[in-house]
Amino acid sequence: MYKKVLLKLSGESIGDRSNKTGISEESLYELAEEIKTAIKETKVQLSIVIGAGNILRGKDLKFIERATADYMGMLSTVINALALQYVLESVGLSTRVMSAIEMPRIAEPYIRRRAIRHLEKGRIVIFAAGTGNPYFTTDTTAALRAIEINAEVLLKATQVDGVYDDDPKKNPNAKKFKKISFLEAINRGLKVMDMTAFTLCMENRLPVKVFNLYKKGNLLKALQGKDVGTTIE
Repeated sequence: MYKKVLLKLSGESIGDRSNKTGISEESLYELAEEIKTAIKETKVQLSIVIGAGNILRGKDLKFIERATADYMGMLSTVINALALQYVLESVGLSTRVMSAIEMPRIAEPYIRRRAIRHLEKGRIVIFAAGTGNPYFTTDTTAALRAIEINAEVLLKATQVDGVYDDDPKKNPNAKKFKKISFLEAINRGLKVMDMTAFTLCMENRLPVKVFNLYKKGNLLKALQGKDVGTTIE
């Protein structure tokens, strides 16, 4: 069972179930209940990085220069973090949102030692606004923050139950890996995380567990270190 974990969520995880866009009350509360159950059972120190694909990704705004578009994407992660914070607190969990871009009226500035202290006090820390710099994805943010707070594992929540050698939605014969090394995942060109995030995890020996968030109970199993999803190490 893990003691300190960083959970990487996609923005789509709190979006409308039909098209994964916007912010859905139903999706948020289902996620909050899963997190509440998992925290209650494991007492784990949990931090979260959430993406912004349900609102916008900077790289998709081709008509705007990349740096500006990425800042817009970072602000979208703050919107998602605030929504997640509100719902988590409404089910009885204590949280803090920490932003890499200072906006003191709505979030604390990211300070590593303060984040660690919040976790020690049993608060869920939601890291928002990416790294505060353009050209970095929220996967890279998750890897960086996990390393900084000395997390034991990075849990990457997805819509599939692990890492496959091909797209399981297109190829019914795709093979699922229970465990795979970072180098093999890179050599196979598996699109699990971007290369910067992969390199950070590999160089700092931070394992990544990829699992299906949408199957009830999977988050608890992942936090307990049970055989769920795929482990990359």
